[in-house]
Amino acid sequence: MSEPASSDGRPWTLHPDRALPADPETREIARAVYGATRDLPVVSMHGHVDVGMLAADAPFPDPAQLFVVPDHYLVRMLVSQGVPHGALGVPRRDGGPVETDPREVWRTFCAHWKLFRGTPTRYWLEHVFVAELGLTVQPSAETADQLFDEISARLATDEYRPLALFERFGLEILATTDAATDTLEHHAALAARGWGERVVPTFRPDALLHVDRDGWVDDVALLAERADVATDTYDGFVAALEARRRTFVAAGARATDHGHLSADTTPLGRDEAARIYAAALRGEASTDEARAFSGHMLFEMARMSTQDGLTMQLHPGVLRNHSADVFAQRGPDVGYDIPVATEYTRSLRPLLEAFGHHPDLRFIVFTVDETIFSRELAPLAGVYPAMKLGAPWWFLDTPDGMRRFREAVTDTAGFYNTTGFVDDTRAYFSIPARHDLSRRIDAGHLARLVAEHRLTLDEAVETAVDLAYELPKAAYPAPR
Repeated sequence: MSEPASSDGRPWTLHPDRALPADPETREIARAVYGATRDLPVVSMHGHVDVGMLAADAPFPDPAQLFVVPDHYLVRMLVSQGVPHGALGVPRRDGGPVETDPREVWRTFCAHWKLFRGTPTRYWLEHVFVAELGLTVQPSAETADQLFDEISARLATDEYRPLALFERFGLEILATTDAATDTLEHHAALAARGWGERVVPTFRPDALLHVDRDGWVDDVALLAERADVATDTYDGFVAALEARRRTFVAAGARATDHGHLSADTTPLGRDEAARIYAAALRGEASTDEARAFSGHMLFEMARMSTQDGLTMQLHPGVLRNHSADVFAQRGPDVGYDIPVATEYTRSLRPLLEAFGHHPDLRFIVFTVDETIFSRELAPLAGVYPAMKLGAPWWFLDTPDGMRRFREAVTDTAGFYNTTGFVDDTRAYFSIPARHDLSRRIDAGHLARLVAEHRLTLDEAVETAVDLAYELPKAAYPAPR
């Protein structure tokens, strides 16, 4: 994957063939395929970069706050080896003591660098450290202070401000993920500076669709305020969501995003939906009623997408905040979201029967349960025109996970019922690294098909370009 700094002083470098096939004949083909995609613009349509950071365009903080504290991939690995959250500077909800010296947090990370061997986190960080920051020695207890100073010096320059990096990273367009009640003020500020077509919002209504969630009533009141539509009835609630979607479209949005536990899309009758909604406003909806309502609202989101043109993204199957104690102490997004087995064939049937052939629906489905790629998702995407398969996501966006994805789905869905890579990251610096890894893995898969005389080299190159660039653009068009 990389060449470590050696005892004779040679610098840390990245091997040009990292993540390409080991077989010499296939690797040579993969080099040619990857060469056609390596420098293509990045289309980043599914991620969680903070739009406020882009709008402010201020220098990044120290290396610890940039790379360690907010990165749940990195934090969870260190925690699994006994490093306390507090030693990594992860804040407590009660304001209790944690390590506040960024240099100490960075030292802790560097001292545990070997824990990331063989992981995608290692690949991404190496790309960032060497290709983007120009570091010449690997992290270790001995090099921690040197690296902290070198990175800090670079981050203080104008070349490493967020919008300058946007150009350096080759980003053609980046979609953020925004609550349905967001004011979109940062997007408006960017648009006023000419960035409106390159940084676009994504409509994320999850907080409003789970009626048994703490704070749901307050969020519904905020929805009414932001939409200027009364939400004291179910019909008003739906109208307010439709109004907010129109606001997002006007701000440049291309998609909606839905992170439910279940993939259920069973619609309710209007009267039953209204009854459950009214009960929820009184705090009386049962767990089963809340679950039924969230499935019903996914069906409604698909209906709305056929009308306003927003691509609908669904990524179920993650049990959030597995440790109640850690959630109480640290809050969400600190590494305790764990995949669960997910059923799709029956769950998606209501939505697909109603809208699966609708010419104005683009429905992208992701999973972290790779056992169902070939059994359920590929056959569904292989027949319903509206449905496409999202890229391997979260726990599966690894070199071997991406290889397994191509092998599992291509037989049934082909390449063109998939939508290209999504990085799904808050870690801004890792975006080019993640897309680079995906392009290398696809190059290797296509090279094998060429070596087996199942594709010509020209076909492999064309397919690689489509996967890296054309398919993501086609999957997320601007609503008409």
